[in-house]
Amino acid sequence: MKSQLKGRSLLTLSDYTPEEIQLLIDTARQYKKLKQAGTPHRDCEGKNIALLFEKTSTRTRCAFTVAANDLGIAPEFLGKNDIQLGKKESVEDTAKVLGRMFDGIEFRGFAHSTVEGLAEHAGVPVWNGLTDEFHPTQILADFMTLEEHVGELRGLSLVFVGDGRNNMANSLLLGSAQMGLDFRIAAPKSLFPDETLVAQANEFAKKSGAKVTITDDIAKAVAGADAIYTDIWVSMGEEDKYAERIELLRDFQVNMAMIKTTNKPDVKFMHCLPAFHDTMTETGLHMKQEYGLEALEVTDEVFRSKHSIVFDQAENRMHTIKAVMALTL
Repeated sequence: MKSQLKGRSLLTLSDYTPEEIQLLIDTARQYKKLKQAGTPHRDCEGKNIALLFEKTSTRTRCAFTVAANDLGIAPEFLGKNDIQLGKKESVEDTAKVLGRMFDGIEFRGFAHSTVEGLAEHAGVPVWNGLTDEFHPTQILADFMTLEEHVGELRGLSLVFVGDGRNNMANSLLLGSAQMGLDFRIAAPKSLFPDETLVAQANEFAKKSGAKVTITDDIAKAVAGADAIYTDIWVSMGEEDKYAERIELLRDFQVNMAMIKTTNKPDVKFMHCLPAFHDTMTETGLHMKQEYGLEALEVTDEVFRSKHSIVFDQAENRMHTIKAVMALTL
């Protein structure tokens, strides 16, 4: 497959133009059709990629692995205890070694500077599978899912409710501004996104026609929304902040009252998963025992409702990641 994106890394969506982002989504849609039809599409036969994981993962790891195998790529999983990265070997040295053996590198971890260092020194495409600041492959899947369920991205109203300065809010903010959405963040003022990112988003919006709204007024934010998006209140590495976040975000839980406030009978609910919507997990059970909560960021009623498209998002991680790898390799 010949591609204008060959050799490119994907660290944040701001690395790409709106046209290139749309190309990734359109290519993912083509791959989804091939997958559903059972048609082989081994477009990268003989390639090898390294999957570097500092953080645990379900969707990202499985999506990269299955997508790689479908494309004829051999994936090698390298967990935090499998290699010397950050312990006995620098990011630069690791990047140079892996870049001589692999055709591409995925990284999922903490510091965004790590994935930037890998991209600077590897000499092969590097893909951000999640850092503390950004999660670009998730946003591609989200946009693909919105196109499937709502329609054209330009002018579509998307609301992120919750921790407005986590990696999902950051990524949705920049991506939505690039693609012309009416994007809103509803969060407590202490959890508003970084002003530098908001300024960058507003610059994108001038070109795309997007609207960017940051507010602590939930009713104002969700009115007329096509989709409401939320994420867990405490990210990996912040587990000591549950009490603080619950106090801050209790009123920002996505529930049926919030869904009805949109005045959109067909409003969609989105979540990048995992979600604490019941007590069927260790964390969920602990939240009930410790704080008396049956759910955190979203109620089980909403999560299981007709509004929820969370598992379509999860599946589309595979198709969009496949497009990223195929076009950049």
